Amino acid sequence: MHPTTDSEVNTDDINTMHGTKRSIDDGSENETKVQKTEEETVQVTKVQATEMETIQRIKRKNHAMLLGYVGKDYYGMQRNPGMKTIEEDLITAILKADLITKEQFENIRAINFQRAARTDKGVSAIRQIVSLKLPENSDKTVINQFLPDVIRVFGIKRVTKGFNSKNQCDARTYRYIIPSYAFALEDQSLLKLGEEVDEDERIKQLSIIDGKSYIHYRLSPESLDRLNSILKLFEGSHNFHNFTSKVKPLDPRARRYIISFCCTKTFVLNDIELAVLEIKGQSFMLHQIRKMVAIVVAIVRNMISKETIDEAFKTMDKMDLPLAPSLGLCLCHVHYDNYGKRYGTDGLHETLDWKECEEEVEKFQKTYILQHMIDTEISEQTTLKWLVGLPFYSFSNKDVLPVENDKKQEAMHNNV
Repeated sequence: MHPTTDSEVNTDDINTMHGTKRSIDDGSENETKVQKTEEETVQVTKVQATEMETIQRIKRKNHAMLLGYVGKDYYGMQRNPGMKTIEEDLITAILKADLITKEQFENIRAINFQRAARTDKGVSAIRQIVSLKLPENSDKTVINQFLPDVIRVFGIKRVTKGFNSKNQCDARTYRYIIPSYAFALEDQSLLKLGEEVDEDERIKQLSIIDGKSYIHYRLSPESLDRLNSILKLFEGSHNFHNFTSKVKPLDPRARRYIISFCCTKTFVLNDIELAVLEIKGQSFMLHQIRKMVAIVVAIVRNMISKETIDEAFKTMDKMDLPLAPSLGLCLCHVHYDNYGKRYGTDGLHETLDWKECEEEVEKFQKTYILQHMIDTEISEQTTLKWLVGLPFYSFSNKDVLPVENDKKQEAMHNNV
């Protein structure tokens, strides 16, 4: 063996040892950091998973929800991406109340969300019903905290597992509230249907009724009886293809059943008398009620004969009919009589008449819906300006109804 110097051994050993030591020390430190990070990530992931599991474990049952809303500034009830709708605000409030998950918010089919009636742009509702899955004992007051004042949830009830607010609805009742001066008789000497009108001149004519301002007009008992006799002509099963759009005369969807149509009352608000037209039917099509109201106004004003209604039902042609403003239209009741008879007394479920919510509903209607209607009538003269253009329509058969007519009215009256 050959001796080696201490310096060589020590230097190599020291270098090797130090190098190894540095490598071991650095690696241990990095491994510790990685291990710590991994542990923290695992802990966070476990917390998130636990939260998700807790959310998923929450038992959701089928519920019916009663709500009301003012349609102003909303593009209808139904959710529509990028648009301001009632459903969007409602679902957002339910999410903020921690009653649904973010995933359920993005896909409301996951909670079986369904509306009873699809109100359109500008249309209000006193008693709308939606069905959806919610945790048991969901509190309406928590939801209302996240809703604007013009949307209110009045009640939430447990319903059967298979309940669907749209499919199990027996009928729907709408109200059309209109100033009674709309039913004043026309001056026949000044009336020319189907022709352009001088708007300024016609406003002057309409603003005076029997020598007084139009806002002082009141329906006489005789006029009210006549109005109701005309409304009654719509009752029963008829072909309403002329009272909607994009539905052909022979399309089965055009046939609708009207249970009742009448003027239930008149009342005075801010010196203007308003007439409440109440219509109950199994279902309604787009624009149907507003076109029905428009033709009734024309008949009562003696612009056309009541036979026009029967002609609209029977003709295969499209008729030139106007569209009443959306302002006065309001969903009033959604009926579940058959559901109530079958399940309302089983000891597990309740009837869906919502009588316990009536005081709150009426207060909301007066404070928000009626006030909005009368304020808009006064500030914008909605009905008066609509009456100005009424003679423009011929109320007669046309092979092709100009599309721009409906579009013009939609632009003028916040179309539904």
